Order: sequence, then C-alpha cells, then structure tokens
Amino acid sequence: MVSSDAQSPEQYLAALPDDRREALSALRRVILDNLPVGFEEGMQFGMIGYFIPLERFPDTYNGQPLGLAAIASQKHHMALYLNNVYGDVATETRFRERYAASGKKLDMGKSCVRFRRIQDLPLDVIGKTIAEVSADRYLQHYQATRGSSRATRRQA
Repeated sequence: MVSSDAQSPEQYLAALPDDRREALSALRRVILDNLPVGFEEGMQFGMIGYFIPLERFPDTYNGQPLGLAAIASQKHHMALYLNNVYGDVATETRFRERYAASGKKLDMGKSCVRFRRIQDLPLDVIGKTIAEVSADRYLQHYQATRGSSRATRRQA
C-alpha cells in the first residue's frame, strides 16, 4: 500500500498527478457533501480519512480515530475504503445492490473499492452509502462489535 507523508488533504491531493488529483478531488467532494455530522476529514494512515475524532470517542482498539472511510492513490489504482460497508451485512447488501443497479463494474475487497477513473464509480451510490450511517449509529455498531469480540476472547 502506498502511503503519504502529507499533513493535510490539500497537500495529499497537490502531490498527485493531474488525472488522479481530479478523480480523488471529485470523490472527496462527494464524500464531504454527504458526510454526516460528527465525522471529520483529515489524514489517517497516509490517506485522506473520514472519522470520528478522538475527542468524541477515544476508546478505539488502536488509539486512532474511528474511521468511516478513506481515499487513496495506490500504485496501480485509486481506492475508496468504506468501513461502514465492512462488517455490516445490511449496509454491504444495499451498497452492492445499488452498485449493480448503476451498471458499473464493482472491483471490491472487504472494504476497498478499487478504480482507475472517476467515471468507474457511481458517485450517487457512494454519496448515499456515506450519508446513511450517522456517527451515533456507527459508534453503537463499533461498540457492539468490540464488546462481542472481547467476550469471545475472554471465553477462549
């Protein structure tokens, strides 16, 4: 995975080739236009991230802000990481159904949607997927998941 030393999303984008800067800037605008209250944009793990800040929720498993999504320029593609799709069957199902209905081909791992051009993405589907999870609901899902994984570890 390619990582950046940029200190801000603007620095990250400025360092990219023109075509990737334009694509990730367009994707960034869709995310920011649909980002629910309670999430912030910043740099996280060398990518542009969208997360619940530590001031609101410091009890994360890795001490980092709880990430909702991220965008990055990788070596052979660009990527959109949708953490709200990973681990939530209902959200993943809706996302996959909407994506299929768009007629665009989905190239996705567990949470990573890979693309080469912005035209490869159904931006309306991305916007809906970002908008549909409130910060409160995302925190509740995270805490329920963490609680069940802690209980499982204690039983082992």
